[in-house]
Amino acid sequence: MRYRDLTVTIEEGVALLTLNRPDDRNAFSGAMGESLGRAYADCDRDDDVRALVLTGAGSAFCVGADFSDTGAETFEKQDDRGFSSSPVEPPAFRVRKPVIAAVNGHAVGIGLSLPMQCDIRIFAREGKYGFLHTRRGVLPDAYAHFTVPLAIGFARTAELFLTGRRVGGDEAAALGLATRSLPAAEVLPAAREIARDIARNVAPLSAAVCKRLLWESRSMGPGQVEQMETALHHVVMGQPDAAEGVLAFLEKRTPRWSLRVPRDFPDPWPHPGGS
Repeated sequence: MRYRDLTVTIEEGVALLTLNRPDDRNAFSGAMGESLGRAYADCDRDDDVRALVLTGAGSAFCVGADFSDTGAETFEKQDDRGFSSSPVEPPAFRVRKPVIAAVNGHAVGIGLSLPMQCDIRIFAREGKYGFLHTRRGVLPDAYAHFTVPLAIGFARTAELFLTGRRVGGDEAAALGLATRSLPAAEVLPAAREIARDIARNVAPLSAAVCKRLLWESRSMGPGQVEQMETALHHVVMGQPDAAEGVLAFLEKRTPRWSLRVPRDFPDPWPHPGGS
C-alpha cells in the first residue's frame, strides 16, 4: 500500500487526508508520518488537487505519540543522522495548495503541532488541545516553535509550551490556535466546503504564490514585502488567469483556470533585497 495509517481520497478538486488509526485515537506512528509526507508531496504535484483537508478517523484527531508498544523508550535518544523532530516532509506549509485542518477531536503533542502547519484550522468545540511535550520530558516538535508564535504570538506560545496545559475548542479559537471552533459533527463538513469553494473559484497559481509569501512575510520588513508582492504580480499579471478571473466575474460563471502550479510556479523564487 502506498499509504499506511492514512487514507487519501480526491473528489471535486479536494484531497481528503485522514489519519487512520481510530482504534488508537490516531496516535502518531512512523508509518503515519511517512505516509502524510508522501501524500502532501503527491498532492503538491497533482494538478487535479486544488485544496487539501487533513482530518482524523473516529472521534479524535491525533492524541500524540504512540506510547503503547515502546512505553518509557518512546523518546529514547535517536541516531543523529537519521532523526528529525519534524517527521512529516514536506510540512503542510510547504505544500503549494491551501491545506485546511479539520481537527475533529482531541489533538495533543505532535497531534496539535501538525495542524498548526496548516493554513486554515477548524477545531471541534468538544476537543482538548495542548502541547504536552514538556510534561513528557521533551519539547514541542514539527516546526511548532515556528508555526505557533506566528499564529498566536510569543507570550501566548510561551504560556502554552512552558505549562503544557490543555485548552478547549473555544479557548483555542480565542487564542488563535484555531481559525474557529464548531461542534465536532460540523468540523469536517465546514472544512470540505471551504476546500470546495477554493477548488471552484480560486486561481491555483495565485493561491500558491500568495500562500508562500504569507508564510515567509513574517520575517520581512514592509519594504521587502512590497518588493515580493511586486515581483509576484509580474508572475501573474498579463497571464490568462488574470483575464479569466475578471471575465468569469463579469459573466457570472465559474472560472476556467489554465495556469498550473507544477508547471507555472516561479522558479527560481524571487528574494527581497534590504528592508
